[in-house]
Amino acid sequence: MNKKQLTEQEIRTRYITPAIQDAGWKSGQIREEVTFDAGKIIVRGNVSMRSHERKRVDYLLYHKPNVPLALVEAKDNNHGISDGMDQVLEYAEMADIPFVYTSNGDGFMEHDRRVKDGPVERELGLDEFPTPEALWVRYMRQTGMADEVAKIAEEGYYYDRHGHTPRYYQEVAINRTVRAITEGQKRILLVMATGTGKTYTAFQIIWRLWRAKRARRILYLADRNILVDQTMTNDFRFFGDKMTKVVKRQVDKSYEIYLALYQGISGTEDWQDVYRQFSPDFFDLIIVDECHRGSADADSAWREVLEYFTSATQIGLTATPKETKDC
Repeated sequence: MNKKQLTEQEIRTRYITPAIQDAGWKSGQIREEVTFDAGKIIVRGNVSMRSHERKRVDYLLYHKPNVPLALVEAKDNNHGISDGMDQVLEYAEMADIPFVYTSNGDGFMEHDRRVKDGPVERELGLDEFPTPEALWVRYMRQTGMADEVAKIAEEGYYYDRHGHTPRYYQEVAINRTVRAITEGQKRILLVMATGTGKTYTAFQIIWRLWRAKRARRILYLADRNILVDQTMTNDFRFFGDKMTKVVKRQVDKSYEIYLALYQGISGTEDWQDVYRQFSPDFFDLIIVDECHRGSADADSAWREVLEYFTSATQIGLTATPKETKDC
């Protein structure tokens, strides 16, 4: 059959998928027809519906389950080999993915989003698609990622039995934060809109660093009891007996994950400063939920907690960052 008579799906099945698999990509590394954005919600009176402007890519390729490396956009053979590149580059920008490919079944057009010197795009034959190992080595070289940092950055997510996995923007936040920490950054502000899953994102960051033994003892701070209790019951429940809540100003140093109210570990009197029962270097990682509510103020009593544990990596979570003339 003339290739130009084939549909896009037939081009994918006969040419593109076999070419990717022949390059060494296993079934667990390949996801097809991945939707990044289901489209805007349109409300008309009491009726709501999704627009048809969905952002979907034909192939999403992973080095490991939590490390997306490449997107591939397919077209039928009546299109040019690079058709669809602008579209898939937009998706790659959203998901922070370094390598982008288009194909019409004759070959591949590669666009390397991180290349600094030399051509950004090159044409490849069907038998020249890069292996997962080759792309990962290129990515590490271009980003200057040391082997030790790369191993920690590759540490897996927690996948529960219900198949709950991070959304693409959560994946971007988790990967960027983990990499920043493994490269030595000590103060990080994570800004995510209300309802986008800040606590779940924080859990996955903690899980990966904890599993990699990059953070052995963690403190999670919030300013309301309901936030702490919901966090323990829901997103953090997988820590099980490794986790405890600091209550009644009592401290047990045998745990690894601690959750507490600011008010529960600090106060206006010295005897109320429960946090001082820990040594200043006890915690490796501190997560500050709703950090805009006071811990960032220079004269805040809460800030004393963060300054006491100054050697720990500290991540602030907020949906409403406060801008001043200084920052």
